[in-house]
Amino acid sequence: MKSIVVLLFAVFSILVACNSSKTQKKFDDNPKLDSDTIRISNKEIEYDVIIIDGGFTSWFNTYAKPRSFYTQSYLEARNRVWVLEWNRRAMLPSQYNPNLYEMTINYETNVDYGHEVNYMIYNYLVYFQLTNKQQLGGFVPRI
Repeated sequence: MKSIVVLLFAVFSILVACNSSKTQKKFDDNPKLDSDTIRISNKEIEYDVIIIDGGFTSWFNTYAKPRSFYTQSYLEARNRVWVLEWNRRAMLPSQYNPNLYEMTINYETNVDYGHEVNYMIYNYLVYFQLTNKQQLGGFVPRI
């Protein structure tokens, strides 16, 4: 009788474990990228964001939180600090690896780029910091 109870418990545990993997949250607003070149444009305020990084697509598809996870103000606050530090480092190639900070990012704080642009810049900067073991400012990047 004892072995039947243990066997039933084992079967029940397996069923629960299999079932719990099927009930993971799915987010409809979690975009998937399929190219190593990401381009976001808005002709109204004349901007283009182009991200070319072979590892970013895979990282983004694996780790990026859904768009609705962050507010635009949260993304803008992080991006302001991180882009400012990125640009400072890009201007000092003798102190920072010029292969990491090849060019500055033209991110103006008085322009409303919208949620999508801020979301993609934020995710790229999180990816960059985690992948290259860099910290761009007062906020520690998290996934």
